[in-house]
Amino acid sequence: MILSDIAVRRPVFATVISLLLVAFGLISFDRLPLREYPDINPPVVSVQTSYPGANAAIVETKVTRLIEDRVSGIEGIEWIQSTTVDGRSMITIEFGTGRDIDAAANDIREAVSRVARQFPDEADPPEVYKADANADVIIWLNLSSDSLDRMQLTDYVERYLLDRLSVLEGVALVRIGGARRPAIRIRLDREALTARGLAVEDVEQALHRENVELPAGRIDSIDREFNVRVMRAYRTVEDFARLVLYRGEDGHLVRLGEVATVEIAPEDERSELRGNGVSMVGIGIIQQSTANTLAVAQRVKEEVARINEGLPEGTRLHVSLDSSVFIEGAIKEVYITLAIAGTAVILVIYLFLGSLRSMLVPAVTVPISLIASFIVLHALGFSINILTLLALVLSIGLVVDDAIVVLENIHRRIEGGEPPLLAARRGAGQVGFAVIATTLVLISVFVPLAFLEGSLGRLFTEFALA
Repeated sequence: MILSDIAVRRPVFATVISLLLVAFGLISFDRLPLREYPDINPPVVSVQTSYPGANAAIVETKVTRLIEDRVSGIEGIEWIQSTTVDGRSMITIEFGTGRDIDAAANDIREAVSRVARQFPDEADPPEVYKADANADVIIWLNLSSDSLDRMQLTDYVERYLLDRLSVLEGVALVRIGGARRPAIRIRLDREALTARGLAVEDVEQALHRENVELPAGRIDSIDREFNVRVMRAYRTVEDFARLVLYRGEDGHLVRLGEVATVEIAPEDERSELRGNGVSMVGIGIIQQSTANTLAVAQRVKEEVARINEGLPEGTRLHVSLDSSVFIEGAIKEVYITLAIAGTAVILVIYLFLGSLRSMLVPAVTVPISLIASFIVLHALGFSINILTLLALVLSIGLVVDDAIVVLENIHRRIEGGEPPLLAARRGAGQVGFAVIATTLVLISVFVPLAFLEGSLGRLFTEFALA
């Protein structure tokens, strides 16, 4: 056999090749993403449309059905699920596992853009986005305070914490839960409106008419040039309370403050987040699809420790949910199993051969083969997960089997009186074809699993090829 002859004649060359495989394998291992299971979720595209003030029935008729009818003919759709609530339409489209997510999202955007012209004027433009299979929050942080209310906490998160957490390596998105963003809230008094002969539409028209900021052209002179704009005069609660709704017959100006209570209040009063009875604001960390979950979680925890040093007095930021703990525990158990399997195999070889020198051959073969396999996993875009590590555990026995066959044949020839160098060359060449044939048989057993279709196929492809 050519490979065995090269290894026997040029041991230094064979050693260098083995070291290179180990080096590139370790580099690939460091760059492989870490997950609990392979990425088997199908491509999903979501469409969300806001229609403020409309009830669910109107949103269903004017928005949801129009989008469903338009996107239903797109190629590769498995199913469509829609949810309509007051003021919002949410449609989820799942495609087959073989559909490219980017192409699917572009097809949905094109279809939605054509139907958006039929929406009511009050409806917001629809938002189309890809639902990443790994877009689950890996860590939830809770910010609570004894001195700041929920609106102030939300403002603090958006001003100071959002960017600090977003720029961490491996973080794809930071989500805020239970946020209460401040807004000018106008609570109309129906009796006061009726007494002055006004309706809600009159208030709405006055707000649209007065609360605007528009460009007003440009003023040119010989030496200077000025941009002119009509500035918005309503910035505070008092400004809105003085907004004129209409002028009565007696010249009296009816102002908004006479028919409504104007205040600064949360934009959405329906959201609430509490922990142990204390109002909080949640910060969810979503990792990049190719990032190492454990590494991202560790960076977030270190940043949380630094953030706590500069928070206002009585304010605390702590981890409330860390899903990386479960992944770390599962992966750790597989690593332990891998170490136990390797150690047990080496000990069994020593018990049967009774020679430390003979035991070194399979003892070196196992780590080189396992570490080098990470090169192929990285090239194929796989990840380190329970199934790929399980495949490596099972492959220990397969690798050692071949090493034992070659080693035992060489050992038999040495006992027959041949010199070690000649015995190594002839012994390896004698069983080399049998070893390759055995390997091909094993490949023919596992590789067909990679051709399974659907979620099951995607689940076992990484296991089989690893």
